[in-house]
Amino acid sequence: MDYHLLPRHQILCIDMRSFYASVECVKHGLNPMRDMLAVVGDKRRSGSIILAASPALKRKHGVKNVSRYFELPYDPDIYVVEAKMGDYVNVSIEITKLLYQYVPKEAIHPYSVDEMWITVDGLEKLYGGAYQMATMLQEELYETMGLHCAIGIGDNKFLAKVVMDLYAKKQGITACHYEDVERLLWPIPIEKVWGIGQRLTHHLNRMGILNLGQLAHFSLDRLKKRFGVIGEQLYWHAWGVDLSPVYDQFVKEEQKGFGHGITLLRDYSAEETRTCILDLTEEVCRRARTHQKAGRTIHLSIGYANNKGGFHRSRSIDLPTNMTMHMYHICLQLFHTFYDGHSPIRRVSVSLDNLYDDKETQLDLFDDQEKKKDLGYAMDAIREKYGSTAILRATSYTEAGITRERSKKIGGHYA
Repeated sequence: MDYHLLPRHQILCIDMRSFYASVECVKHGLNPMRDMLAVVGDKRRSGSIILAASPALKRKHGVKNVSRYFELPYDPDIYVVEAKMGDYVNVSIEITKLLYQYVPKEAIHPYSVDEMWITVDGLEKLYGGAYQMATMLQEELYETMGLHCAIGIGDNKFLAKVVMDLYAKKQGITACHYEDVERLLWPIPIEKVWGIGQRLTHHLNRMGILNLGQLAHFSLDRLKKRFGVIGEQLYWHAWGVDLSPVYDQFVKEEQKGFGHGITLLRDYSAEETRTCILDLTEEVCRRARTHQKAGRTIHLSIGYANNKGGFHRSRSIDLPTNMTMHMYHICLQLFHTFYDGHSPIRRVSVSLDNLYDDKETQLDLFDDQEKKKDLGYAMDAIREKYGSTAILRATSYTEAGITRERSKKIGGHYA
């Protein structure tokens, strides 16, 4: 591989270590590195997932972020707190504001609430090289917010991300340039590499590919034939090559569709599921109206309890819609047609796609759609001004309704 022909950038990949747990430790006057703290979704449910564990808790008891609340060992030194997503989002915003003091906005590319890439090309005269800047930002984040971070440095975003995952989380700061790929990355088992999940690992293992070095020396044609574009990307990543943009161009992509789903906290009957579908449909249509869009294809997905199957079906209609009751009745038709009639339900989602501009949709001469559309927009205006729960359908106040409870949450967890 002739790396001389490839662009070289100075990219930092910053990951806030045990972000949720660290934020909670700082809030409660604890040391994120020394004290044991677990962040759970809901302390009232023993089966609630542990969303984050402090490094000390992971080291002493082997607690993982996918563990359940009831699996926590009894230890009086363990602090258990409920997730407050609003706090984590606010801290993430403050971190971004801090970074704005050092780099332009387009140089920051957020990956998640606690992880981001930063391009630091051309800043050597101000702050020194990439390693010096990483050290400076690491110290600044700790001194101003009490938060620790790991930073990977690479010639592109892939190298910065993968070296952060594999090495910097233990070493603090680690760099990987093109010349380091063979030494640092090729011995790594493919299942530990960013972007390669369990299913893909299984397929690659069956092809005799166990580590990144073997992937790099596998036939590119065979990878493309087996996996398509993904196969080509895998091959070039194995050589440390990533040509994705390193500056955020703030390009607004066309909205492809609107969807909303929920994993229920208990088993729902068919009657309760109808209420849930109505609440979800209300939200999907509200979002469509907000974007002045209407859609012709309606999807309904139902998942049964205990992972015992379910179904995903869709139906296209002649005239685009963003009216709640119209979409709801289509969803009910799908539900009554494909539901097995007895299984308890734990997952429901609805979506609307095949979009058109709302102003371009035709009216039905035999149905006063204009008044129904005006009613929807009027309800949206009330919610926009007075809050998402200012006006609700009566079913939302029943035990099966989900809108009121979800309005208190961000990303499925309490704000």
